[in-house]
Amino acid sequence: MVSPPHEAMHRIFQHDPGLFSRLSGLLGIRLDTPIKAVILPTDLTETTPVERRVDTLLRLDSATKGSLVLAIEAQGRKDPDKPRTWAYYAAYLWNKYRLPTALLVVCQDRATAEWAGQEVAAGPPDMPTLVVRPTVVGPHNMPVITDPVRARGDLALATLSAITHAGDPDIGAILKALSAALRDVPEDVADPIVEFTAQGLGRRPARDIWRNLVASDLSFYKSYLSEELRAEGRAESSAAAILIVLEQRGLEVSDAVRERVTGCDDPEVLRRWLVRAVTVGSAEEIFADE
Repeated sequence: MVSPPHEAMHRIFQHDPGLFSRLSGLLGIRLDTPIKAVILPTDLTETTPVERRVDTLLRLDSATKGSLVLAIEAQGRKDPDKPRTWAYYAAYLWNKYRLPTALLVVCQDRATAEWAGQEVAAGPPDMPTLVVRPTVVGPHNMPVITDPVRARGDLALATLSAITHAGDPDIGAILKALSAALRDVPEDVADPIVEFTAQGLGRRPARDIWRNLVASDLSFYKSYLSEELRAEGRAESSAAAILIVLEQRGLEVSDAVRERVTGCDDPEVLRRWLVRAVTVGSAEEIFADE
């Protein structure tokens, strides 16, 4: 099953195909700024019943160096089978488009990034034939963007920074800078950034930080995900309030009651339980007639 972080790590390049050319300088790659970037079909399936699908595929056209095909893969963990898959992608795309073909792998942890960047040869030591050495983006080489002004200057890069540093100690400052950078931009620009960031953080604790920032700093945005994040924050606050009232009144709160309260995301139900919590004789009575 494809996870939200996996999707966000490569789809940010579909959202802003020019991101790679701006990223290349950070990676030490000499690449002209494309005059055009085209999103290509990602289905690499052959006529035989074997499906091959790259995460994101771009053709970058340069005024001076011609065109290249860029395959972008999001990699969440080490996978010994991946180098062979990547070699297939490179050979197939090179043959199909007759253009120089490059592979960019985006990772969220240093160990996976170091593994992905290793050179792997398809042939024996004396005859390497086809060598796979992806260009890797991850927490080891992505900038830590904690300045809102810098984040506002390139929102896609700031988003990728947040996604790749999702597990870093600095993630709070990165997300705060990104939310501050979004305050002055149009809603149609901010919405996809809000969504990519939330998807990229996955189930990590940083998602709670982002949810709270969206609920406060970006309270004027009305996208589906923004509303969902704010609703999650309101539900957690209501659940916490119910438990506090019960405990402050000296009522015993069993694990079953606690789990039922914290597991509820219906604001009307939580409101009803909160009203009851003020007068009930036992914690279980807040669920009366439910």
